[in-house]
Amino acid sequence: MKKTRRTLLKSVGAIGSLAISGGLGAARAVEANPAKGEPPAPSAAGVVRCVVTGQTTSGKSVIVSQSPVSPVTVALMPGYEFWPLWGNEDHPALPSDGTRAQTPPWFPAKQGFRFAMFAIPPATTIRSGAPTSDELDEVRQRLPGMLEVLEPDHPGMHTTDSVDFDVVVSGEVVMELDDGVETLLKAGDCVVQNGTRHAWHNRSAEKCVIASCLIGAERKRSSASAPGRGQ
Repeated sequence: MKKTRRTLLKSVGAIGSLAISGGLGAARAVEANPAKGEPPAPSAAGVVRCVVTGQTTSGKSVIVSQSPVSPVTVALMPGYEFWPLWGNEDHPALPSDGTRAQTPPWFPAKQGFRFAMFAIPPATTIRSGAPTSDELDEVRQRLPGMLEVLEPDHPGMHTTDSVDFDVVVSGEVVMELDDGVETLLKAGDCVVQNGTRHAWHNRSAEKCVIASCLIGAERKRSSASAPGRGQ
């Protein structure tokens, strides 16, 4: 069923609370030079430092990069931040030289994986006014795959074919499941999301930051599967 702009706006209002994870080509990282022993510059506000290891051809373990990753933001979702850190569309193979794979879709394929962090602003409310074409195009470009999984009639609700490992780094967040079931998660709490339908809500006065790893999975479809619950 085709989404109207109004229902799409409702879904986008809670898009930042998706349990997602890494590997966007839209992110830009400034590499440090570990070979010269130069320490990376202190992380700026909102910047996450990602340290990547690898092996040389002789089998020696080395630090390949120490990269400050700036958050991805979009005009349609003020206050939300997304840090794509790592990912691939296939099982990892070792040894690895630490080369970053290009994995633009936000969610992994059935044999892929993602690693990322995301932030949900405090007391999120749906903004007024319909989204513009430019705003929607920006979301599709910088956060590919996000709009496609959101349910138009249930803001923030989504289902992905993945097993997600989420850890609340700071703040607190409410996880909502089917039938209005909710649980409050605080810093240090973790969730194993087994491909279930869910939404995130930040009803506190502080930003919530979550680290997440998604492992792609194959879902067996049945005639009883409800429509509009993700891809």
